[in-house]
Amino acid sequence: MKNITDRHQLILQKLQEDGRVNIQELSDLMEVSGVTIRKDLKLLEDKNLLFRTRGGGSINNPYTNERPIDEKELINADEKQKIAKAALSLIGQNDSIIIGSGTTVFQLARHLHPTKHLTVITPAVKVTLELCNRPNVEILQLGGLIRPNSSSVAGSFAEQILSGISCGILFLGVDGIDLDFGLSITNLTEATLNQRMIESAQVIAVLADSSKFGRRGLGRVCSLDQVQYIVTDSGVSDSIVEMLEERGIKVIIAR
Repeated sequence: MKNITDRHQLILQKLQEDGRVNIQELSDLMEVSGVTIRKDLKLLEDKNLLFRTRGGGSINNPYTNERPIDEKELINADEKQKIAKAALSLIGQNDSIIIGSGTTVFQLARHLHPTKHLTVITPAVKVTLELCNRPNVEILQLGGLIRPNSSSVAGSFAEQILSGISCGILFLGVDGIDLDFGLSITNLTEATLNQRMIESAQVIAVLADSSKFGRRGLGRVCSLDQVQYIVTDSGVSDSIVEMLEERGIKVIIAR
């Protein structure tokens, strides 16, 4: 089945029946390459007929409904700990860092034990509680209304503080990494705050498990061109790593 119209009709039919489609299954069914199916899914997404997901497509946006942070902590927990430990080496001689909100970057705070003075700027209340009595760590907690789902602040008060700050590295958590769309998260308000944090940092390091690749959240944070490092787990495909590195991004695989 090589006719593009026939392929699209079949994809939409299976979406209506099952709610989702799988690239490999469609490739086998229609006897075309996975690359062709990915192009088909992108065209259909551009027409707002489906949402691309990792390995396929869905009739529902997987990131429209935001999960509470306590629920997110249980997802890919081992991978998040490995990613956090691998990211520690990036701090180096920096004397100030930003730790964003999210369960993977929170694991970074749990494993952070600097031997020299380090200022940590964060919107995340859980990060502050974790680090506030840690030796050699000084906390600058960004202010504002606390969002219950993320236990993190967002809004104009936090953004105003960031406007007068410059620091070494931002450790950023995201809900989606898409080669075309860039970095994204579920909540639009937090997306704006993340943009301000990016402006305040000299280096951007994204901490995300491999399930985040090929997904899009509701709020776009930035393009991949603004990112220097992505720390992830071994579940990410070699082809994605190669495409990211071609863009000048250093990909660190946590083992």
